[in-house]
Amino acid sequence: MPDIAPIIDHLNRTRANLLAIASVVPEEHWSEPAHDGRWSPAEIIAHLTMVETRVTGVAARLVQSPAVRVPLWKRLHMPISMVQWRIIRVKTPVPLDSSLIGKKCPMLERFTELRRQTIALLRENEQRDLHDYRFPHPFLGSFHLYDWFRFLGFHELRHTKQMQENVTLRPR
Repeated sequence: MPDIAPIIDHLNRTRANLLAIASVVPEEHWSEPAHDGRWSPAEIIAHLTMVETRVTGVAARLVQSPAVRVPLWKRLHMPISMVQWRIIRVKTPVPLDSSLIGKKCPMLERFTELRRQTIALLRENEQRDLHDYRFPHPFLGSFHLYDWFRFLGFHELRHTKQMQENVTLRPR
């Protein structure tokens, strides 16, 4: 079985970095983008919440059944770490759920609870090999569940940079 400690450490570090940036955003600017065409901090958190909810939901369903072996050519994918790069801008295929947007503190509390649930799911399945449980990413190919959990951290790094830009670019 793979050691999940590095994955959990990655998830905890990326979340701590994002929350540190979010903590400096004043409540009055929480739902305002710094410039046209950019997401506000609230929209970034809503997007990350949607993605993590989807990934953990699919993962929780998959582990309820036996794993299905997938041929090698269907297991190919782009490197997961490239998700954090902001050179390639991609429009999300999932529309933002505006019902997730709200006041800063409740959003961050829900976001933090979601991460606890994600890590709990990973720990609950620690004695299983999750390599044979897979589902496709819309752009990058098919990931096994360990890669999906790593993806959450790299995806969060990408949006941490985006939120940092929002804080930095905000006119004073």
